[in-house]
Amino acid sequence: MSDKRPNVLLICVDHWSAEHFGFAGHPSVMTPGLDEIMSCGVRYSNAYSECPVCIPARRTLMTGQSARTHGDRVYKDDLPMPDVTTMAQAFRDAGYQADAVGKLHVQPQRDRIGFDSVILDDEGRSQYGTLDDYDLYLGDAGYPGRQFDHGMSNNQYHWRPWHLPEETHATNWAARSMARVIKRRDPSKPGFWYLGFRHPHPPLVPPQSYLELYRNVEIDTPFKGEWVKPKDEMPFAISALCNRTNLYTDAQLQEAKRAFYALCTQIDHQIRYLIGTLRMEGIMDDTIIMFTSDHGDMLGNHNMVAKRVFYEGSANIPMVLLPNKGNNRVPEGVVDDRLVGFRDVMPTLLDLCDIPIPDTCEGVSMIGEERNDYIYGECGEDDHATRMIRDDRYKLIYYPVGNHFQLFDLQEDPREMVDLAGDDKHAEVRERLTQLLISELYDGDLEWLSDGKLVGTEGRPYEWAPHRHLNSQRGDGWPPSPKVDIPQIEWTRERPS
Repeated sequence: MSDKRPNVLLICVDHWSAEHFGFAGHPSVMTPGLDEIMSCGVRYSNAYSECPVCIPARRTLMTGQSARTHGDRVYKDDLPMPDVTTMAQAFRDAGYQADAVGKLHVQPQRDRIGFDSVILDDEGRSQYGTLDDYDLYLGDAGYPGRQFDHGMSNNQYHWRPWHLPEETHATNWAARSMARVIKRRDPSKPGFWYLGFRHPHPPLVPPQSYLELYRNVEIDTPFKGEWVKPKDEMPFAISALCNRTNLYTDAQLQEAKRAFYALCTQIDHQIRYLIGTLRMEGIMDDTIIMFTSDHGDMLGNHNMVAKRVFYEGSANIPMVLLPNKGNNRVPEGVVDDRLVGFRDVMPTLLDLCDIPIPDTCEGVSMIGEERNDYIYGECGEDDHATRMIRDDRYKLIYYPVGNHFQLFDLQEDPREMVDLAGDDKHAEVRERLTQLLISELYDGDLEWLSDGKLVGTEGRPYEWAPHRHLNSQRGDGWPPSPKVDIPQIEWTRERPS
């Protein structure tokens, strides 16, 4: 191992589940570059997003804190980053040059959260009154305001090929911009580089060349647990999620998966390009690489799409760590099944670089002896709220509306096909995990308790309604629209009673 302090390249994608890799045994997704990276490092197979939605997850990633501490378990797009030492600032305090490219998802948009520089792709959120750097790039390339001419929504699963030249795609732009940052690094300092790819998050608009790669690939079909019933017979929060698939036929969802996988492979190839850049710069062996995702995507499993739930497709995330050459603290080609969370990324990377971990950081290093006994997950504060406890074998999911529990044995049932919550043989497991969950509740969640027991709130049906805004559809970006007060995200809507 070199005596020099290692560089760190942290890659975070959006909506990519732990199962969607060749190295994870997936039958359809092609990830040749990441497969090779995993064979040289360690994959954490039981990694979870503690709050599987974009902004809360990224706050956890950058602070090493739980949602309870950093203040968001919903999607508070107007909430500034907490005043703590971020991952970027910790690296800078240790003498690193810290640069970010791509999606940060912070407020205000141009907040650098400790980085020396940020080249921003915030997915065209011009309603905040700011143009990001990808918008500026498209303008310089002769396509001002044209990124949403494809007509696809950022929160739906209709799809079509990318409508501009392939080199203008956000994935290629982000990788190319990161390559330039690496080439322009300060040679007297190690680098901490954060690359936030916006895809495979919708809009599902892969370049045609990547759709061609999947032309003859058989796409895996979604699976459905035996607990999945007609939408009007399931608890409110589950019904609300299942109703999101009303917009698509089974055949359309299959083709959406093809487009989704094409976006994954495009990212994989761009990571290969970055590996080549590091190699040609002569610093590949002196660089630590971590690949992860803010959360996954259900992609039709259990009749659901997207995130905000604690089933494996949404909450189980990829976590792959490639050490610098000769680093004996990280094994090669190993699958580590310890429980890890998104908040463990920051202390792990700091630990690998012998940088003190701030006291405000709540995670634990994934290469240390300390282990998480369980992962607590929380998402939402309204009727759609859900909570989770995951230990080394079982997962308990709780929906307060209707006081509904689900229990899965992930050792015997990794696809969560059989709900054991009502099984007398697992009553002791359910009670143990329930008590752990109760111990984690705070603020408004405490209203779900009566005499120390979870009672939730009264159940009610969910009545699906379409969106006149097409789930946050975006459109013409030139000239730039004014700053407007519109919701950033509208993921579900009910018919008025």
